[in-house]
Amino acid sequence: MAAVLEGPKPEETAAAAEDAARPTVEAVASRPGVPILLAGNQLNLDLRPGGCRRLQYLCSQQHTQLLQVEFLRLSTHEDPRLLDDTLAKVPWSLLRLRSLVLKGGQSRGALGACLHGTLTTLPASMRDLACLAHLDLSFNRLETLPTCVLELHSLDALLLSHNCLSELPEALGALPTLTFLTVTHNLLERLPPTLGSLSTLQRLDLSENLLDTIPSEIGDLSSLRELNLASNRLQHLPASLAGLRSLRLLVLHSNLLTSVPPGLAHLPLITRLDLRDNQLRDLPAELLDAPFVRLQGNPLGEASPAPPSPPDISQVPEMPRLFLTSDLDSFLVTPHGCSVTLACGVRLQFPAGATTTPITIHYRLWLPEPGLVSLGPHDFLLSGVLELQPHGVAFQQNVSLWLLFVPPRVRVRRCREVVVRTRSDNIWNDLETHLEEEAPKRRWARCQVPHFSWFLVVLRPVSNTCLLPPEGALLCSSGHPGVKVTFPPGVTEEPRQVSMQVVHMAGLELRALLEESEAAVSPLLCLSQSGPPSFLQPVTVQLPLPPGVTGFSLDRSHLHLLYRTPLTSTWDDISTQVALEFTHLYARFQVTHFSWYWLWYTTKTCVGGLARKAWERLRLHRVNLIALQRRRDPEQVLLQCLPRSKVDATLSRLLDRYRGPEPSETVEMFEGEKFFAAFERGIDVDADRPDCVDGRICFVFYSHLKNMKEVYITTALDREAQDVRGQVSFYRGSLPMEVPEEAEAARRRKGTDALWMATLPIKLPRLRGAQGSGQGTDFSLMPLNLGDAETGFLTQSNLLSVASRLGSDWPTVALHLGMPYRKLQRIRHEFRDDLDGQIRHMLFSWAESQTGQPGAVGHLVQALEQSDRQDVAEEVRAILELGRHKYQDSIRRTGLAPEDSTLPSTSALQNPESAQA
Repeated sequence: MAAVLEGPKPEETAAAAEDAARPTVEAVASRPGVPILLAGNQLNLDLRPGGCRRLQYLCSQQHTQLLQVEFLRLSTHEDPRLLDDTLAKVPWSLLRLRSLVLKGGQSRGALGACLHGTLTTLPASMRDLACLAHLDLSFNRLETLPTCVLELHSLDALLLSHNCLSELPEALGALPTLTFLTVTHNLLERLPPTLGSLSTLQRLDLSENLLDTIPSEIGDLSSLRELNLASNRLQHLPASLAGLRSLRLLVLHSNLLTSVPPGLAHLPLITRLDLRDNQLRDLPAELLDAPFVRLQGNPLGEASPAPPSPPDISQVPEMPRLFLTSDLDSFLVTPHGCSVTLACGVRLQFPAGATTTPITIHYRLWLPEPGLVSLGPHDFLLSGVLELQPHGVAFQQNVSLWLLFVPPRVRVRRCREVVVRTRSDNIWNDLETHLEEEAPKRRWARCQVPHFSWFLVVLRPVSNTCLLPPEGALLCSSGHPGVKVTFPPGVTEEPRQVSMQVVHMAGLELRALLEESEAAVSPLLCLSQSGPPSFLQPVTVQLPLPPGVTGFSLDRSHLHLLYRTPLTSTWDDISTQVALEFTHLYARFQVTHFSWYWLWYTTKTCVGGLARKAWERLRLHRVNLIALQRRRDPEQVLLQCLPRSKVDATLSRLLDRYRGPEPSETVEMFEGEKFFAAFERGIDVDADRPDCVDGRICFVFYSHLKNMKEVYITTALDREAQDVRGQVSFYRGSLPMEVPEEAEAARRRKGTDALWMATLPIKLPRLRGAQGSGQGTDFSLMPLNLGDAETGFLTQSNLLSVASRLGSDWPTVALHLGMPYRKLQRIRHEFRDDLDGQIRHMLFSWAESQTGQPGAVGHLVQALEQSDRQDVAEEVRAILELGRHKYQDSIRRTGLAPEDSTLPSTSALQNPESAQA
């Protein structure tokens, strides 16, 4: 039975003090401030920081109880010198040690990635651990295998995953009793032939390395039952694999295999052969018809293409680099490869030989919409949606993709991870993601993509996944060591993917919800799987007991096991339907199908409805809505939905250019929830926008994106007589077919209607004289259309609208458009008493000079951005996007283009920071 041992209390009695004179492990190791966990013959020093110093203290006292310790866990997130000094003392103090776990990975970085420990080698004295049978050195920084490991002749299991090993020593074959070896997620490029000398080896996992060949001696592993070589660079396999007569499981997916030895079909005990995602075009008939073979993702039956001639590296000394400007939405990739940086902050790298012929790649950045983006209940979106075309075209080598994303806030970093997702056949799948930090506010998510589709970046609870074989397995949570799922043998007939996610709920929030000071809950566990909904045998789930509750002190009538019903989305109390077993720290129970599970400790009796409210509270964000008007142009309005924690910083940054009312009261919203803003009381939107319907602007809330739009407003009321005082109201949901009249909306706001969220005042100041009306200016404009039919036109009316927004910024815009300074001075002189005339003359004279010139509209957008007039640039983009949609609709209606045709778009002009991103 496990017990947490705290330090001695000051009020100990004299008898207790006398006992302390004969110190025990419990009394001495438990100095105040840092407890340890002693469970029988197990010593766990990896739960809290400071494990090395505590072990050194124990060793210095030479306690006889240390001789009983057979299992030691020690974190390697320590100072390297302190760690090395501590490990040197272990062989002299723990003489019966059988299992030693020296793992990193318990801590996570700012972006949710597992941090490796500081261990780079082991002291030579470790060779004296004569009884050691289990050694786990995973998640460290080993570049070579320590020599002392090769002298541990009792070693049965050796775990070296997630290190930096580039090779294994020849002497590894001398370990006489080794049955389990895993070296996944390293940098192995070759294997020693002596590996075949491990005659007792039963399980070998070499997945996620850089192996391109396997020595033929591997066929000498006569006891081998499981071999995993997935995610390497293997093109061929030695024929000696067919001699592994004890082999039951052979995993070879995600390699470059073009053939496999025919003898694999005759292995007598084989139950599963995984050949998915290779380059197999032909297989023996015995393997094609075998039920234990997995072949998805192979071009079977296709004609083998002629091998492409390798690019002449001597003629291409360096990979070409492309930097795309905002007026381009495509680029050419040749067999020589290239590195591309897109205007929207995306980077791609095509290695030489990725394509056999030149191919044109098109890209587009979409604003995230619920119909396009699919998020889990506890996921957060960190980027817009990138589309790369042509879809589904497979590359000869994986293409590297870097996506810029919004760094997650501090409160959501713990036990979460950043992943890139890609869409295929209307299903979003996760890609293996690596995080890179270029600057404090520039974070990249890097992944390898075999073909193009849609891509986005999300933040989610850490997902632990494994492929469940019929032999059973153990699945543990990497963020919560006490959460485990045990699958017994025979639990499934076919291998299936199982995954686990764990979510925490703050105890303060729960107690406020229940109005009960002693209430507590365990972490929320989500279990999912592929394949049939039920298992053939019960699966054992272990959850930590709620904080403050132990197996000795709990009142079972107050403990509730809750299960979320998938179809009805309700929480049911199943405490009386399962057999709950308790240890000091954990509860165990058995299930036959997966969903969400939650342990509650409360005096309440009906907790299903409370659990639903608590689960919603976990997913809700507290936000404020703001509506600000530009100081020098009150017709420009900024609308934004902000998390409450960001309001003050955002307002302090905006109030030098904007002014307006105080933010709305705090409201609660879900990630991905739709809402819209409606201008009322004589105010309307002064533009034809794709996201505007009848003067109402639609939004989708994503907590880590900007949720901001800038619009221009107008009024049909008389502004020359007085100010126009209107308002903007925010409502939940999609844009309705008919929005209620203002009187009806006011009545609803007074009631309990939850659709209305907030109303903020908007004021258009009264016009004085002819200001802004253009009167008194004798200026004639020639009709013109700037742009083209496919990307959209800017008409005379559009340019007049742009001119009305520029104000005193027009000289800066003119210089960025390339207008000579002498011409700018001449315009100032000719229209010295008319600011509007200066702006219009500059803009239209430039536009007339650009008639028929490609890229003119992109040049205008770029000049506006360089002049810090992002607001006007966004309006131009919206006009072009709307025009392009109207053009496509018109040619489809007239039958000039098929329904599924894809026309060139102006989406490359879209900035990822506009609107949502």
